[in-house]
Amino acid sequence: MSIEKRAEFNSVAMDVESIRQKLIASLMRQAPEQGLNETVLGGLSLIRCNEPGACAASVYTPSLNFIIQGRKTLELGDREISYMPLSYVATSVHLPILGRVEDASLDTPFLGVKITIDPQEVADLVMELGDKAPGVEAGYDCPEVSCGLCLTKMDYGMLDALNRLVSLLDSPKDVPILAPLARREIIYRALMGEIGARMRKFAMVDSQANRVSRVIEVLKDRFSEPLRISDLADQANMSESSLYHSFKQITRMSPLQFQKKLRLHEARRLMLTEGLEAASASYRVGYESPSHFSREYSRMFGLPPRADVIKLRGEQRVPA
Repeated sequence: MSIEKRAEFNSVAMDVESIRQKLIASLMRQAPEQGLNETVLGGLSLIRCNEPGACAASVYTPSLNFIIQGRKTLELGDREISYMPLSYVATSVHLPILGRVEDASLDTPFLGVKITIDPQEVADLVMELGDKAPGVEAGYDCPEVSCGLCLTKMDYGMLDALNRLVSLLDSPKDVPILAPLARREIIYRALMGEIGARMRKFAMVDSQANRVSRVIEVLKDRFSEPLRISDLADQANMSESSLYHSFKQITRMSPLQFQKKLRLHEARRLMLTEGLEAASASYRVGYESPSHFSREYSRMFGLPPRADVIKLRGEQRVPA
């Protein structure tokens, strides 16, 4: 590398770190509580964790999830994905995921930003870009995992746009005009980056990925009902074998496993927030046998339903 190139590289690295420090300062101020801090900006949430934690189960919605400080591991089906500061994960569909913060302390907490994305936003921007987006002809794929969740690094442009969006929390009068522009720029930069080709697949109406995403929406809305692969295949206009293969590639689990995880997530929520007993929650989400429900719940969350809920209620922090 020439002296000029090395100097240019060092200058960009200094600029990136300067913006990251500004963003860290904003997040420390705007996210005082551990867990998920909702903001006045619709679809923007700030995440803070002051210590490493055990696996927290949640259902990721279509979103962009950025790590600014700390380290986190995600478990999706048979895959484990670790992501570091200045990286982000794009989730194109609803996915039941186990997340674990690996690196955090009171002085240097884990800090993240989540931007919930309406798939229609992506589809509209894809239509506007047309063939201008790179990677379409080359057939670029997710550099880390071939599924509905993709990991990539943040570049200077993405970090700068994210910082400008978060900084609007200090300037409420500018939110109505500038927030939509910043959101659009962030989505645009994601689409133009190395994971953009995979994001676009989910926006293309006739693609396998888009058909599977519609099946996931059906499962999300009707997870308590009996599962019939043939019905799902008919709705997606796919053969059963093709649906099964594509579904497992995107979610890293079978449709039956996916449905089970959605049921267990919802049962946990019902017990924790609505005070339902385990048996009542199991019937509500579609189980016919409370004992079967209890066994599957224990396998997923590590404790029987009652013990798990007692533990969660006793914790001082809310898992992010």
